[in-house]
Amino acid sequence: MLFFSWLNLFSCDSVTEDSSIIIIPGPQKELGWEFETEPFWFDEFEYNGLPDPSKWEYDIGAGGWGNNELQFYTDSLGNASVASGILTITARREPHGGSQYTSARLVSRHKGDILYGRVEVRAKLPSGIGTWPAIWMLPTDWEYGGWPNSGEIDIMEHVGHNQDVIHISTHCEAYYWQVGNQKTATRKIDGATTSFHLYRIDWTPYAIRGYIDDQLVLTSYNEGTGYKTWPFDKRFHLILNVAVGGFWGGEQGVDDNAFPASMEIDYVRFFRMIPE
Repeated sequence: MLFFSWLNLFSCDSVTEDSSIIIIPGPQKELGWEFETEPFWFDEFEYNGLPDPSKWEYDIGAGGWGNNELQFYTDSLGNASVASGILTITARREPHGGSQYTSARLVSRHKGDILYGRVEVRAKLPSGIGTWPAIWMLPTDWEYGGWPNSGEIDIMEHVGHNQDVIHISTHCEAYYWQVGNQKTATRKIDGATTSFHLYRIDWTPYAIRGYIDDQLVLTSYNEGTGYKTWPFDKRFHLILNVAVGGFWGGEQGVDDNAFPASMEIDYVRFFRMIPE
């Protein structure tokens, strides 16, 4: 998602499936940072009911979210619930607040923030034309200004009209969709909507690397030229959501037969980077 979820649909980059893209040379110093093996912030979803309020809050409302999306985000148990060790975020075709669809957008803002480290989310994605699930990150403090200046990290995006193709991207003031040069890569993952897969970033001062099932997909380097190319030196938080329609998700319309459509999350884990 871009703020609130601009999309790589408009990119002029040539990106093919099963690609690992190295965009530009970064700083000369790769210090070989490693990560702690125990997470410092996590949710294993070993409880029942609403998501844990000590770890999650909700973005609520409609208005398109900057992308012409169709859903109204709620804090309802019908849109976000935990049972049997799984968080389920469900988009539904139902009228609410002037919208014809509801869904949920969970955020860890001020409850689970991270600056450098490893982020892991194990998830199974919804299918159906018009669905747009995302696992992504936005800055907590917006110190460099509004989107895209303070950055965005897309750990996983999937649109229902492009079944099983996963997108990983970073956006900043110098590189984002409106100028057609965001750092982005894709990978075809058979069974993305029928089984769980591990989506991960390793974030260091040198680069943001995106992985699917521990296979490298994207490397976005720090050029060392300041915040316009690398705003990723401030804390970010995680967002989990299922959007409906939108400029990208609804490019081929919305199939109402696809709903309810759910993204299932097995766990979320943040690991600290070990300083060198």
